[in-house]
Amino acid sequence: MTWLLIIFIIFIFCFGFVIIFGPPYLPTLKPQIESAFMLLNLKPGQTIIELGSGDGKVLIYAAKKGYKVIGYELNPILYFFSIIRTFKYRDKVKIHCNNFWQIDWPEADGMFTFLLPRQMTKLDNRLNKYDHRPIKLASFAFKIPGKKINKQKNGIFLYEYK
Repeated sequence: MTWLLIIFIIFIFCFGFVIIFGPPYLPTLKPQIESAFMLLNLKPGQTIIELGSGDGKVLIYAAKKGYKVIGYELNPILYFFSIIRTFKYRDKVKIHCNNFWQIDWPEADGMFTFLLPRQMTKLDNRLNKYDHRPIKLASFAFKIPGKKINKQKNGIFLYEYK
């Protein structure tokens, strides 16, 4: 019984503490993933960053389409699950167990995220200072306040940064 309680506490901690930094884990549905990549309109070989890569579903979709993909996940349980789940695509997928707010993002052509409204302005500010080439952002469900949406489809909002 004690081991079950310890496991339960660890599980709650891993899924609960990430809410301080970002959204809780909610799997992205296939229609939204397809819409995001259609709007991003990247070419095979280009790089995409996923902020909050969760269970690895978006990472796998991107790898199957021929993209290089970098995922950031703070929850250690989801991080290890994603490592296992994406092993087959390890030549195209890199996953980091990091708080993406506290690191420098690598050069990329696109970005996908499902952040909460309270983080969207912070993300916009960070992307406006992104010192690499232009990048496209596909945001699931939540808009950036006051920013022009370039395109939208199926609950995905596309923004372009120069």
